[in-house]
Amino acid sequence: MTQHDEHVMLSEVQVQTISENLQSQLMWRASRLDELRALVEGGGGTDDGSKQGVLADLAATERTITEIRDALERLADGSYSRCADCGTSIPFERLKIRPLTRHCVPCRQRHETR
Repeated sequence: MTQHDEHVMLSEVQVQTISENLQSQLMWRASRLDELRALVEGGGGTDDGSKQGVLADLAATERTITEIRDALERLADGSYSRCADCGTSIPFERLKIRPLTRHCVPCRQRHETR
């Protein structure tokens, strides 16, 4: 088991499940990034409006890839299931649904109300 605080521990199976999910997302996003870059570089048949949409998708995909890589690093160093704000552990159930989350539910709610 991987300890993340005194009260909650992610089991090796849970860590493996999350890692596989993140790796799968990373592969899919990297493939999508290649497609988007090819569209931008080829420029074939895209007007300014659709090119802007492709560029926005490309930027969003790059950000998501960075978030996935960051999550994998946190998973490797044992800080993955900790809230970035308050430091409490994030339940596996939340991580399974939102593997890129960096916040517990109360902190996420505080961010959304700002």
